[in-house]
Amino acid sequence: MLRIDKLLANMGYGTRKEVKKLLKAGVVKVDGMTVKDAKTHVDPKEQVVTVWGEEVEYKPFIYLMMNKPKGVISATEDAVEETVVDLLEEEDRIFDPFPVGRLDKDTEGLLLLTNDGQLAHQLLSPKKHVPKTYEAIIDGEVTEEDVVAFQRGVVLDDGYETKPAKLVIVRSGLRSDVQITITEGKFHQIKRMFQAVGKRVVYLKRVQMGPLPLDETLEPGEYRELTDEEIALLKGEKKK
Repeated sequence: MLRIDKLLANMGYGTRKEVKKLLKAGVVKVDGMTVKDAKTHVDPKEQVVTVWGEEVEYKPFIYLMMNKPKGVISATEDAVEETVVDLLEEEDRIFDPFPVGRLDKDTEGLLLLTNDGQLAHQLLSPKKHVPKTYEAIIDGEVTEEDVVAFQRGVVLDDGYETKPAKLVIVRSGLRSDVQITITEGKFHQIKRMFQAVGKRVVYLKRVQMGPLPLDETLEPGEYRELTDEEIALLKGEKKK
């Protein structure tokens, strides 16, 4: 059960103050009966709520895919830095979405934002080993020895030994293009893994999380809602 003013505010019908004006105007109905009291509780799954005769489509969760740009931090709010939530339209911010995991400030690419805590936990739980794939440009020549080292797991600067990672060399040279897939998310992990083999990451972009690839039509800073199929894919649900 939800208060009618909270429901309508969450569904984008304005601030609580604006919603109260709608209620006072008598344009809000629940199961055909006019409701004017903002404290009225409704069950949006069972009852039909209309505003100006138009049925309110209730959705408790929001699932967004963003192509995170450089220079923006993966947080819901910050007193100094611009956050990924600052990039959202107000109609999406009202759902209070949060980033699933984090990308470093200077890292680009796929970032999921949702208010579905259960899905976020499923994707971030170390026990689930959800793979995350990145494209990177490396300062230094990446070799087959590095591929083998990453497959075995490398020891980071703090003594932690990483789980096996898949390193694919796309182009090797003084600057190398690579693709890397990891199943954990230690602080600055990919940068520290290359540091462990004497090389430096100069560009990093996440292109896939679990079964979900980045929509390459999204420009940096752009986002869109996930499709029902993509949500089912992330949740591991079978298509009916």
